[in-house]
Amino acid sequence: MAGQDTTTLTIETETGTSDELEVPTGLLEMLREDAKTDPEIVGDIAMIGMAQRIHGAIHHAEGEPGEDVAAAEHVTMDLFEERFGQTFADMTGHDH
Repeated sequence: MAGQDTTTLTIETETGTSDELEVPTGLLEMLREDAKTDPEIVGDIAMIGMAQRIHGAIHHAEGEPGEDVAAAEHVTMDLFEERFGQTFADMTGHDH
């Protein structure tokens, strides 16, 4: 892989299902802030990505979202703010 070292992270649910993700260590170093661990970096990126996806489903899709999607958006944004100490709108500068 072009001479770049990688690290493998495991994502596991409470029920025991899991997935592995191989990530270039150079990318992790580029994204590292303060003393964050590799799993914290990937967790932050995952939370940002999921918040972006649910935001798009609610605010940028055609038609009205279903109640389940709207409820998931509310919980996602609460968890986002809990993790980052600011709202999705504040972090991204994108508000509706």
